[in-house]
Amino acid sequence: MRLVQVFVPRGDLDLVLETATATGVDYTVSRQTDHGEFEALVSVPVPPAAVEPFLSELRTAGLDEEAYTVVTAAETIVSDRTDELHREFDGTRISREELQSRAADLAPAASTYFILLVVSTVIATAGLLLDSAATIIGAMVVAPLMGPALSASVGVVVDDDALARRGIFLQVVGIAVAVATAAVIGWALRGTVLLPPGFDITTVPEIRERITPSVLALFLALGSGVAGVISLVRNVGSVLVGVAIAVALVPPAATAGLGIAWGHPAVVLTAGTLVLVNVLSINLTALILLWLSGYRPHRTERIGHVYGRLRSRIVVILVAIAVLSVVLGGVTYGTYQTAAVEHDVRTELEAMSDDPEYEELYFQESNVEYELVDVYTGGRASVTVLVERPPGEQEPPDFADAVRDRLESATDVDLEVAVELVDTQRSG
Repeated sequence: MRLVQVFVPRGDLDLVLETATATGVDYTVSRQTDHGEFEALVSVPVPPAAVEPFLSELRTAGLDEEAYTVVTAAETIVSDRTDELHREFDGTRISREELQSRAADLAPAASTYFILLVVSTVIATAGLLLDSAATIIGAMVVAPLMGPALSASVGVVVDDDALARRGIFLQVVGIAVAVATAAVIGWALRGTVLLPPGFDITTVPEIRERITPSVLALFLALGSGVAGVISLVRNVGSVLVGVAIAVALVPPAATAGLGIAWGHPAVVLTAGTLVLVNVLSINLTALILLWLSGYRPHRTERIGHVYGRLRSRIVVILVAIAVLSVVLGGVTYGTYQTAAVEHDVRTELEAMSDDPEYEELYFQESNVEYELVDVYTGGRASVTVLVERPPGEQEPPDFADAVRDRLESATDVDLEVAVELVDTQRSG
């Protein structure tokens, strides 16, 4: 339940009471005894779904917009009369006014926002370098990215330009700050005793996950946007949803920063693309769901203008996501190709171990070097094969070439094959 309190300017009391009666809600009036500009305080207990219709009726009736209207959440209402109100005003979403207020509250003051974001990025960067998923998730609890991501969309839908501009500013600058913070940390740690000599960030699984994103990564961002809107309009679970949104944005932004520190343009490109796709997807779902939920500007004459602007933004975001998804699609295909080569090499070596032609030999894949960039530059895959043989056994003539031919036929890729022969005795 909500308690709506209207500070009634002098001369408007009858207007407010008639509106409350026509809306079908209960109210009580407290008369003012001072000589201020308000003559009474009208208190109205209503379900959340009744707040917006009641406030809209007050505006339509001509209540001065300079008047104060306060909406507070009532923890407990003890009355049988509420059942009838809930039946009459059925619904779970909060009012437009509460939506604006909550969106503004979720986007903290700039100083607080950037401090928390830097702290979150520091922790996330450490988690990436340590390959610690738990540390990365812990950093997401601190990240304050949910507010800006949703307030920008709320501002557009309800025609609050200041709220929309602030949300967009905090998102854009916040991501830039996250990337810069991770880059500074990476530059400071690179070459120190805190990291092994010759440390390569592309070999860390948590980092590699962010530099080889697939099209399926879109589901995290789209799902986070849907969950964010639901938590906002129904006033539930904002902390957990905030973690999901932060997971989609902070780790890839930190990965891009580490790519800058280590001088890996491919890391910056892939991780940066993932960040942009995720932030655009979150904003896209928020815009669409807020509009479909029925939120509109309170001025009827502004609805057409806002709808046109909303449609333009959605088209621009869709085009941007489509363009960026080309990179994701390319990474998805390239990752599949490299995995397929490794799988085909392993399968063929198992088949060669069972081949009567090589009855005394046992083939093992020692190493396959075939990177994403090789798929598109035509680079040759390098395969090292370990072959066990009984002591004194001789390999067939041109053995390495024969192994290469078999593997190239299986993978349909040009290979450079190195064969390591090891004399092996097995017990039993």
